[in-house]
Amino acid sequence: MSGSAADKKRLIRVTEGNLRNNHLYVKDHLDFFPGDVIGGSRCNGHANGNGGAQKGFDLRLDGLNEVTRTDIGSDKDTGKPRGFLRCRGLIGRFYRHHAVKPGTFVTLERLSERSYRVCVPPRSPQAAEPFTAAEFFAGIGLVRLALERQGWSVLFANDIDPGKAKMYRDNWPEDETLVVGDIHNVSAAEVPTCQLFTASFPCNDLSIAGRWEGLNGRESSAFWGLIRILREMGERRPQLLLIENVLGFLMSRRGQDFEQALLSLNNLGYVVDAMILNALHWTPQSRVRLFVVARLDDGRERRTMAMECQARPDLLCVFINTHPNIRWDIQSLPSLPRRRKQLAEIVERLAEDDPDWWSEDRATYFFRQLSSRHEAEAHRMIKGRSYTYATAFRRVRNDRSMAELRTDGIAGCLRTPRGGSGRQILFKAGRGRFRVRLLTARECARLQGVPDSYKIDVPLNRALFGFGDAVCVPAVEWIAKNYLKLLLATSSSPVVSA
Repeated sequence: MSGSAADKKRLIRVTEGNLRNNHLYVKDHLDFFPGDVIGGSRCNGHANGNGGAQKGFDLRLDGLNEVTRTDIGSDKDTGKPRGFLRCRGLIGRFYRHHAVKPGTFVTLERLSERSYRVCVPPRSPQAAEPFTAAEFFAGIGLVRLALERQGWSVLFANDIDPGKAKMYRDNWPEDETLVVGDIHNVSAAEVPTCQLFTASFPCNDLSIAGRWEGLNGRESSAFWGLIRILREMGERRPQLLLIENVLGFLMSRRGQDFEQALLSLNNLGYVVDAMILNALHWTPQSRVRLFVVARLDDGRERRTMAMECQARPDLLCVFINTHPNIRWDIQSLPSLPRRRKQLAEIVERLAEDDPDWWSEDRATYFFRQLSSRHEAEAHRMIKGRSYTYATAFRRVRNDRSMAELRTDGIAGCLRTPRGGSGRQILFKAGRGRFRVRLLTARECARLQGVPDSYKIDVPLNRALFGFGDAVCVPAVEWIAKNYLKLLLATSSSPVVSA
């Protein structure tokens, strides 16, 4: 594990249900613990040395002056890891000692590989409460997941799709922030005052694979529902906006849609910035997305020219520098991280007789759809001494359905499964043979940087729709940590235009 601050501390928001049940809920932080303390039988012994110390870790709770040996149990019916620590009695005493209330954040700190500490961070005038957000076009909640991992509190969420809402509520069962319905029917009065609005609005009319009807198309026009809410909120508008969409948003109607959207934000008193991030900096998925950050103009001096960097390639810099009619506020950005995971690391190891594997006839048909170049790559993989993995999409080439392999250890961009070409295929080969199947829902989740603690209890197609329309969690975390928090920490009282 690396030594970064994010690897040593996590913020956990305590809910009313956590307090009621004496839970320290670590479902979204299982990657923070040694693997052998999760989901097994009860650990043996205690920190005082009585008994063994296998499959557990020492937990110190500030204010109680004692250490216990604990772990994370498993559900007796499903065998899956539970989302909380076993030492509920001690956790309850900790909550009562510190008078913890719903919404309070506690810090879980790793002192060493098997030693952790929980404390309530000291309150200060500058950081008395967590940053707050409202999540529009919330989908299955991955923006929320990213923000909460960085210490934010989501007060409101909205999405039109009941299927995605099912996945959202499965993972935040005690929370009632999600409102299901068309954004055009959401009133400004029902949206709480908070510091950030996020919006991953529909890309169907902006995507190269979509209808190219632009920002006024049937689905992408939902953006104007957000603008209407912001206008009606008046002085309650959030200080910051984070908007996400496909790269086609930048190019739609030769840039006119992007210009129109940013000018509409300017008209509401916001200055704007933009960046392009590819998920492959964090996970083995090639997924390029355009992000816009807008902040209420506080009258400070602004930088209006962009220099090319990793997050602002030439295509974006040219747009920024050739549109002086837009009120820009270009911030400095750090270098993007280097991805460590390869495709093979997120693949589920399914049994040879698992029904997800395609039949021999279906797999052979897929193989015959490969072009000569891709077939040569497949044969190279088959001859390997160990199994290797590739992904594939079917595409129409010269009026013929063709399968194209990607063998560089990175999956293609996840899509929603509209039509047969939207489902990404996994090709496993080596030791003289090959197997073929679709990516599983869990593999899609991992490609979006979602921990295995995220519950997936819906049919495959519904899950694929959810993850195909979602964001890469660590990419949003990167923006929250390296951009949003810094803006809020240095912002003065904004001037809100009427």
